[in-house]
Formats: sequence, C-alpha cells, structure tokens
Amino acid sequence: MNSLGGSYRALVVGATGGIGSAFVRAFKQERACQQVHSLSRLTHAGFDLEDEASMAHAAAQLAQFAPFQVVIDATGALTFETQGPEKSLQALQAQHMLKNMAINAVGPMLLFKHLLPLLDLQKRTVYAKLSARVGSIGDNRKGGWYSYRASKAALNMLLHTAAIEATRKRPLLVMAALQPGTVATALSQPFVTSGALNPDTSVAGLLETLDSLPAISGAHFVDYQGLPIPW
Repeated sequence: MNSLGGSYRALVVGATGGIGSAFVRAFKQERACQQVHSLSRLTHAGFDLEDEASMAHAAAQLAQFAPFQVVIDATGALTFETQGPEKSLQALQAQHMLKNMAINAVGPMLLFKHLLPLLDLQKRTVYAKLSARVGSIGDNRKGGWYSYRASKAALNMLLHTAAIEATRKRPLLVMAALQPGTVATALSQPFVTSGALNPDTSVAGLLETLDSLPAISGAHFVDYQGLPIPW
C-alpha cells in the first residue's frame, strides 16, 4: 500500500475467514504497516453483525488504536443453516431472504457507521468492503441466487451512498466494493469445482487495486484485477 505513505495502521473485520486472514497476512508482511488489528467473534467476544450494540462496543475498544488508514471488511455469508443460494422463485423463503440482507448489507453498514469516526481525517484512507460480482444489476445475465444477489446489490447501494456523505468531510477517503474473484474458501467450496483462486493471490490483487484507486465522491466497484464492474 504505497499510497498510504511510510507508516499506516490497518484493521481487518472478519479476520478469521479465508480472505480476511489472507488480508491479515498481507498487512503483516508490509514494512509500512505499523499495526494490523483484527475484529471478529474470536478477538471481540459477543461481536455480531445482527447486534448493533456489539458493533458499537467493538468500535469503542478499537478507538485506542485509531486513527486507521485502511479498513477491510471481509465479512459475509452465502449459506445459512445449510440453505444456500436459491435457483428458482419456488425456493424463495422470507426468513432466508431477510437473513441475507441482515448479514450481507444491513450489518456491514451499521458497522461502517461506528468505524467511520476511527478513520484518519488528515491522510489518504481506504475503507473497502467485500462485495460480489453477482451483486451487479448491470452484469446479471444468468439469474438465480436471488437473496444473495439482492443483499450484495443493496450493500453496493448503501456503500456508495455512505461514501458520498463520508467523503464530504474526508476528501482523501477512498471507499470501494470489492469483487475478490472466485476464491478457494469455506464460503465458496460447496459451489466451486475447480479453478478457484488462492486467497493470497486474490488479496494481492485487491491491495494493488486499492493502492491505485483515486479518491472520488462515492465508491468504486472493482475486481481483484483492478477492472471496474457495473453497478
């Protein structure tokens, strides 16, 4: 992350997942990264994306290490209680749809609300959230995966909207929705037979992409190769 200067602090949310842990490893290997902190249920007891009070509590605990110059939110879920993405309208269930929205869209944005005050006001800062290409309305050509698609599309809208507001006071803030590619993790394992990326390869591409993004009024939606994705 050369664009952050010679010294920066990083925070990775969802640091115990396949991609989150790869981000932690990458930051630990960077000489300029002075500190890398993790936020997960293992590091902060009671942390829950469906419990805003737990998010506020975690943010209060992390405040002693602020300001952060880069925050990566690698949270997200594809399967809930053994139920994966729906392939047809007949498979839609209200509870499953609401669970997708709670974990993939609502929770991450409430978390951003509490982490925003911990971001550096004076320097270039990056806030990135893992999204998914299937959340792109413009790129949807196959259909299916209703709830997951909808939750990621909602996340993208919320992130972009929040970025417009946040960058008014933080003109050096870069916000991005990230498509990591199809990565070999526990999340994707039931749906991928071959050709999945190694998490470290994906993260290396994502960090290089984030390093090159300009600060704009709004958010970027990009993949691990640095290519823009239609909203």
